[in-house]
Order: sequence, then structure tokens, then C-alpha cells
Amino acid sequence: MKAVILAGGLGTRLRPLTNKKPKPMLPLGKKPLLEHLIKWIRKNGVKDIVLCVSYLHETIEKHFGDGSKFGMNIEYAVSKKPLATAGQLKTAQKFIDDTFVCVYGDSLFDFSLRNMIADHKKKKSFITMSLYEHKTSIQYGVIDTKNNGKVLSWNEKPEIKSKINMGCYVMEPTTLNFIPKNKTYGMDDVIKKAISKRKTVNSILIRKGFVDVGDKKTYEELNIKYRKRDKI
Repeated sequence: MKAVILAGGLGTRLRPLTNKKPKPMLPLGKKPLLEHLIKWIRKNGVKDIVLCVSYLHETIEKHFGDGSKFGMNIEYAVSKKPLATAGQLKTAQKFIDDTFVCVYGDSLFDFSLRNMIADHKKKKSFITMSLYEHKTSIQYGVIDTKNNGKVLSWNEKPEIKSKINMGCYVMEPTTLNFIPKNKTYGMDDVIKKAISKRKTVNSILIRKGFVDVGDKKTYEELNIKYRKRDKI
């Protein structure tokens, strides 16, 4: 089994940190974000990786090479321009001929990918998504009323729970046939198309073990945490 990592985005929300370095190569402690992600994938038994790269891809290729020094086998799918999540995944099609894992290269995970793969195969799914239980609070009193305006209840600053996409999938190779070539295309479009074609899209729910390193504040806080950990 192979894992495809989408690592070609521009990282605009992290500028100026990403002006000369692609987002997956930003350091977390002594290692780049992408190296932490690859270590997690290897820990879960997957040793063959396809890196979908674009922006400043030479930096990534120079650091990881063929993957041998990390105990991995790494191949590269290079696009001339960013193509969004699914569009970038499409560039890896020539490397894929079996069930595969797909992960976003700007997140950190710490859950059992092995169990997710096993669940995908057991249910004979077309796509399995990992979902995260996200909690947020509304900073106002929420009032429930009837159509005629009669007030039924007052819920002060309620906590809302939602299942959000984590950016980690297990997919069958024919999923790639749903993605147009050389076109900006989102993963949401792929999932919607699979559902419309009556393909089995399942999910697993994760309550911890996920960090989206998508903005400057999150990155800087996380980097401080990893730097402190490396000094221990």
C-alpha cells in the first residue's frame, strides 16, 4: 500500500514564512512538518510514499531524496502549478494501482491509521474519510421559538459539536477517475461525485490526534511546543 501526501500548496496564510520555503518544510522543532507526518505514516506500516509537490518542490526533493535515509521509498509527482487538493492528487495516478492512503501535507495526525485501513477493507468502502469532533461555542444566547414568535427556550452560549474533515483518506484507485486532469479540483467535489454515483463513502470519527497547521498562530505555538520537547 502507498500513501499519497499532498504537499504542493502555496501556504498563503503562513506568509511571509512560506515566501522561500514550502509550508510542509516549515520546522517543528528540529524537523520539518512533513518529516513528522512521514514518520507517523511509517509507524502505521506504510513505507511507500508519493509526494505531490509543486511550489518550491526542489526544497522537498533535496531533503527527502528517495526516502531511503528515512526508511521509506519516496516518489514524486510534480505539477507546474497548484491544483487544489484533488487536482494535485490526480498527478499521482500513474503511481497508484491499489488501495491507497491520501493525506494533506499541512496537518499532523496521531491516531491509528492501521485501524482506519482495516475498517476500509472490512466494509469494502470506495472511500473512507477521517472526521474530527470539533467543538465551538456560540457567544450569544440562542432562543428557540415557534413560527408565531412564542419563545420556547433560552440556551445561553451553547456548545456546538460538528464532524469536520481532517484531510486523511483511504481510497480505491478508481477514485482518481473522478478527477479531471490538469484542473483545479477540490476533494469535496470528489466526495460529492462519489456519493452521486452511489459509491460507498464511509468515515471514522477521531476525538484527538489532529492538528491543522494552516495558520501562522497555530504554527508558531506548535513550533514552540516541539522546540521545548526537543530540549528534553
